[in-house]
Amino acid sequence: MSNSVIDKTAQVGSGTKYGNFCVVGADVSIGADCVIGNNVIIHDGTIIGDKVRIDDNSVIGKFPMKAANSAVTKEQDLPPANIGSDCIIGTSVIIYRGAKLGDKILVADLSTVRENVTIGDFSIIGRGVAIENQCKIGKYCKLETNVYITAYSELEDRVFVAPGAITSNDNYVGRTQERFKHFKGVIVKKGGRIGANATILPGKTVGADGLVAAGALLSKDCPEKKIVIGSPAKVLRDVPKEQLLENQGWEE
Repeated sequence: MSNSVIDKTAQVGSGTKYGNFCVVGADVSIGADCVIGNNVIIHDGTIIGDKVRIDDNSVIGKFPMKAANSAVTKEQDLPPANIGSDCIIGTSVIIYRGAKLGDKILVADLSTVRENVTIGDFSIIGRGVAIENQCKIGKYCKLETNVYITAYSELEDRVFVAPGAITSNDNYVGRTQERFKHFKGVIVKKGGRIGANATILPGKTVGADGLVAAGALLSKDCPEKKIVIGSPAKVLRDVPKEQLLENQGWEE
């Protein structure tokens, strides 16, 4: 505690412990029984629930950076970062100001959660995952290692995304002013699944319980309860009945 800098306006719950060289900004609220690792920075106004673990070298509530020619990052007033109770935040994670996480979420090492992102309860954000700004991630989602979720995307509840899957939002690939009218992320409906190293093109939708196979290039919407494969992806067959979300016996 003697090596850390805790602003006098910060409110810290009983039983919360710090490592060395932490910095806690003004008006931060940290709940009870949290465990904060070494070299953690918690920026002004951040709200953290009870029994949250934040590992070494993580940064919570960071303000966005705006490049002079950024297409989607805007100067804006953002609410403080808000992390629910019973969350685990790994090593060297960056969670931006304006992000809101529910309860019992895991954000694994080296991941980034940008501003204006919401993540629902019980979701797992794997190692090295990047979630760009203006995204909504539902409850009980699982994004595995090195997944990239592009800005303006929405993943509904119970979505699964396998390692290395990529999404995109710019059909003009950074050229011409026309692109600014058409930025659009991807939508994955409830129970949708995306296989390893699949690529989802801008504005495409994976229907409820749809499955995009490993390595596929989704250039058209994936119908609900269908498996699509290939480049470009085409419908192969129905998702087997026993694999449908409705037949898993999971609580909502």
